[in-house]
Amino acid sequence: MKTYDIAVIPGDGIGNEVMVEGLKVLDRVAELHGGIAFKYKHYDWGCEYYAKNGVMMDADGMDRLRDTDAILLGAVGYPGVPDHVSLRDLLLRIRRGFNQYINLRPIKLITEEDCPIRGKSVADVDIVFIRENVEGEYVGIGGLVGEGTEEETAIQTSVFTRKNTVKVMNYAFDLAQARTAKRRDEGRKTFAKVSSATKSNALNYSMVFWDKLFAERSAAYPDIAADQYHVDALSMFMIQRPEDFDVIVASNLFGDVLTDLGSVLQGGLGFAAGGNINPEKKFPSMFEPVHGSAPDIAGKGFANPIAMVWTVKLMLDFLGHEDLGEKLFGAIESVVKNKRAQLTGDMGGSGSTTAAGDLILEALGK
Repeated sequence: MKTYDIAVIPGDGIGNEVMVEGLKVLDRVAELHGGIAFKYKHYDWGCEYYAKNGVMMDADGMDRLRDTDAILLGAVGYPGVPDHVSLRDLLLRIRRGFNQYINLRPIKLITEEDCPIRGKSVADVDIVFIRENVEGEYVGIGGLVGEGTEEETAIQTSVFTRKNTVKVMNYAFDLAQARTAKRRDEGRKTFAKVSSATKSNALNYSMVFWDKLFAERSAAYPDIAADQYHVDALSMFMIQRPEDFDVIVASNLFGDVLTDLGSVLQGGLGFAAGGNINPEKKFPSMFEPVHGSAPDIAGKGFANPIAMVWTVKLMLDFLGHEDLGEKLFGAIESVVKNKRAQLTGDMGGSGSTTAAGDLILEALGK
C-alpha cells in the first residue's frame, strides 16, 4: 500500500466547498484502486486567517509543507484583504519557494453546447497552456518614488533568466512530443505543435530574449512544429480558430490572462483546473482550481466542483497514476455530457455542489 501525504489548504469562499468534493472523490479513487491511500493534513491559511492573525500563513508554513507529496489548494481571496497581499503572501510564496516553475492549465471542451463560440466542435478546443510560473512580471521587484507627490512614479521590473525560460520551453516541447506520440498510437493524423505568446514588438528586451530562446528550443525539437504570436493577436485567434492551437507556452502574465480566456472556451471557470509543478520533484507541487474564491456565492452550495475534481486528476497524473487520472476524467466527461439536473446552475442544472460531486462518485463507480 502506497500512502501519499497531501497538504490541504481549502482557503477562502467556495474553496472550502469544492475541497470537500475533491477529497471525497480522491478517497473513492483510492478505494476503487485498492493499492494507494491518501493522508491529509489540513491548514486553515488564507484571508480569514489573515484577518485574525495578520499573516496569510504561519511563519513555519513552508517547512510544514516541504515534506508532503503534494499540496491541494481550494481558493484564496476575500473582500477586505488586498489582492496583492493574498496572492503574494500565500500562493506566490509557495510557487516561488518550492520552485514550481511550471503552471499547467488544460483547456479542453467536453460538450459542444458549453462552448460560447458557434460551430466549434469538441476536437477544436484541446489546448494545454504551459505558463512560466516563478519569474516574469510577478517577481515583485520595483517600488514607488516620490510617493504622495505630483511626481509619484511606480516602477515594476520583469525578470527572465535563460536557465528558467529554457526549462519552461523544454517542458512545452516535451509535452507536445508526448501528445504527438499518443495521437500516433490512436491512429490520428494531427500532430501536436508548440505556439509561443510574445510581445517583442513592444517589449524590446524581455520578449526579444524570449523569442530568441524559443527559436533555439524549436531548433532543438525539429520533429515538433512551432510558431509564435503576439499576445494580442493570439487572444483574437483563440476565439476565431482555437483548433489552430495545441500547446501554448507563455510568460507569467500573458499565461495568466490567456488561460482565463481559454477557460471560457471550455465552458467557464467552473472547469478551470491548474497545477503548479516542480518537475524534478525536489519540492512538492501544488494543485488548484483557478476559479477564485467567488465570495458572492460562497456558502450557498452553488459552486461547480468540476474544476476541483479535474485538478485532482492533474495531481494523480503527476503522482504517476495516469491510469486513475484517465478514469477520473472519464467520470467527469460522463457527468458533463449527461447534463443531469443535479449539476450546478452554470451547467444548466438545479443541483448543489454536493449533488454534483455525488454524480462524479456515481460515475466513478460505474
